[in-house]
Amino acid sequence: MNQLRTIEGQLEAGGLTFALVASRFNDFIVDRLIGGAVDYLTRHGADPEAITLVRVPGAFEMPLAAKKLAASGAYDAVICLGAVIRGATPHFDFVASECAKGLAQVMLEHAVPVGFGVLTTDSLEQAIERAGSKAGNKGVDAAAAALEMVRVLKQI
Repeated sequence: MNQLRTIEGQLEAGGLTFALVASRFNDFIVDRLIGGAVDYLTRHGADPEAITLVRVPGAFEMPLAAKKLAASGAYDAVICLGAVIRGATPHFDFVASECAKGLAQVMLEHAVPVGFGVLTTDSLEQAIERAGSKAGNKGVDAAAAALEMVRVLKQI
């Protein structure tokens, strides 16, 4: 079999710039996601001064901030961090859906990787598990995916 030419992203963040868009709603969870993302990026060579944190009210507002950041050309990737926890009304479904659709649209429109670190959980316990306990830290996962996509896109 012939050797395939493979494009893969190296997980080296040196020389790159990142914007973190983080929800103030459920900040006790989101702060853990921020910590995980920043730790991951700096461990992989990012200069802490090359990471900008933008706080927005909630997950519904994230796409607008992410769009403005992506359009600025100042960032190699935008990483969105939040927590939408299901309640007794359909509000959860609308917020989670519109946030995900909006962030996907930003990524496609501006060709800037958007890391999706917005938890969508049925309970507070599930959110805690995904913000640094049993299920890992989804802020780390979002930062890793964004970094890998930056490096992949630079090779394409």
